[in-house]
Amino acid sequence: MELRDKVAVITGGASGLGRATVRRFVANGAKCAIFDMNEEKGKELVAELGDSVIFCNVNVTSEESVVAGIDATMQAFGAIHINCNYAGIGNAKRTMGRNGPFPLKDFNLILQVNLVGTFNVLRLCAEKMAENEPFNDDGGRGCIINTASVAAYDGQIGQAAYSASKGGVVGMTLPIARDLAVLGIRVNTIVPGLIVTPLMMGGSEVMTPEIAKAIEPLSSQVLYPRRLGMPDEIAHLAQTLVENDYINAECIRMDGGIRMQPK
Repeated sequence: MELRDKVAVITGGASGLGRATVRRFVANGAKCAIFDMNEEKGKELVAELGDSVIFCNVNVTSEESVVAGIDATMQAFGAIHINCNYAGIGNAKRTMGRNGPFPLKDFNLILQVNLVGTFNVLRLCAEKMAENEPFNDDGGRGCIINTASVAAYDGQIGQAAYSASKGGVVGMTLPIARDLAVLGIRVNTIVPGLIVTPLMMGGSEVMTPEIAKAIEPLSSQVLYPRRLGMPDEIAHLAQTLVENDYINAECIRMDGGIRMQPK
């Protein structure tokens, strides 16, 4: 699928991986609907990129909110061809910590945003994709790209909820791809490693000297290149997944090969 003249719904599109993907897609001729709850950052991106972008204040865990965002996208651009799901949150809490067991409400929140929210958006986008006229000889109508994490496979201390949510995203990739294949909709998942995003930097949008010093030891986990990944490198992979119609039902690790570390 060519990006030019296609319409993408990008959750978490106001910052981090989502913002990098919005910028890359628009630079290649696509139109983007940013689904995010950070209105200030979302509107800044609209001001930067112009009429090719709209912002929708969307809570991915709410069916009503997502439906409203999809309706606004259809009204603005007339179709949905691509859905990239980056919206996600994390926490670091041990199953049993100093203050007692992991609070169930905190565990549920992570699953609701990262796993249920991803499914909520993709299923409603798929409904609109199914209405598209095929854009290639294979009957292609759409492309869905979800975002997991290497924590889905190699979760660390305190990542029970985050790992469970991302493991769920990995686990549902194949069955959803099977479900949607008959409609000409492909489904893939990007599995990032250590990427320089606000989530990595404790919510900050700016790499301060203090943050750089704090995350520097993480670079040693990547044998080559010896650095953390950049958001546009993930966005570039998203572009590849859109453009290559023969990639389907895959979970693609993009982590600099951190699993190469000797045990």
